[in-house]
Amino acid sequence: MDLTWRPLTLADAAALAELYAAAEEVDRTGEHFSTEDLREELAGPNIDLPRATVGLWAGDRLAGYGLARRRDAADPVHMIRLQSVVHPEYRTDAVGARLAEWFERTSREVHERTFPGAPLELHHGSHENERWIAGVLTRAGYRHGRTMVNMRVGLADLPPQPPLPDGYEAVPFAFEYDLAVLDARNDTFADHWGSTIYDPEAWRHLVTGSKDFRPDLSFLIVEDDKVLAFVLSHHYESETEATGIRELYATWVGTRGMLRGRGIASGLLGHTLRAAKDAGFDRSALNVDVDNAHRALGVYERCGYRVDDEWHVYVLS
Repeated sequence: MDLTWRPLTLADAAALAELYAAAEEVDRTGEHFSTEDLREELAGPNIDLPRATVGLWAGDRLAGYGLARRRDAADPVHMIRLQSVVHPEYRTDAVGARLAEWFERTSREVHERTFPGAPLELHHGSHENERWIAGVLTRAGYRHGRTMVNMRVGLADLPPQPPLPDGYEAVPFAFEYDLAVLDARNDTFADHWGSTIYDPEAWRHLVTGSKDFRPDLSFLIVEDDKVLAFVLSHHYESETEATGIRELYATWVGTRGMLRGRGIASGLLGHTLRAAKDAGFDRSALNVDVDNAHRALGVYERCGYRVDDEWHVYVLS
């Protein structure tokens, strides 16, 4: 059947959830999305639905989609984030080639509307099991840029956790600290590969204003109203419904430069894990760059996390 290519709308969120479920049957990425999850994502301030999304329709069936998400800064490069899923029945060379062409053309259009004149890179992540899209990207000239790993730790038999150093106390997240946490996040991740600043609108939509944010299981180190370190957590109910496992995701873990190397990150994360266990969670997960310049992998291993699976980022300059 010929496919019709048209932009997505918020009304397509249910069809997109069905598409992800069909792909997960083959790809086994461990990700599960509800209609509400995807509607919230599509409504994000960095997504231009009419001009930067496409759905591949086989009649009333969504057979695939693509998305080009602008970033909040181009310092020094505008790294557009690409996303896509194609139903296993429609993973042909022709679909792959057209999707890759759409990525490049649409990304350049988004770029010219936002950061004209700045250098541009296209970034597309894929799970280690998503071999079809990895092949599509490689044939289109993308290079493997980075490997990220998901790490997990069970909470039933949580090992003894590193304590916070003397003189530091974990402060529960409160929304009065929201912009101070954003400032700390932008500072902490300034030198991370693939990272750029968040502006307040995107931050609130994606992080602290998300329906999945758990402020009660997010903790800070604060000094004179300045946030020095943070662990921000999310719980994705759709994952629990699919797996039966209550997993707390440590979405953002960071420490400002002047406190690194003192055990702040591991102590604050350990505090979070103990709170998650007390709240009835089964395990915790997080994602980290294996080449993280701050040696975060070792921090997480000290808290009991172990590598579970890999994600790869493909880059086209």
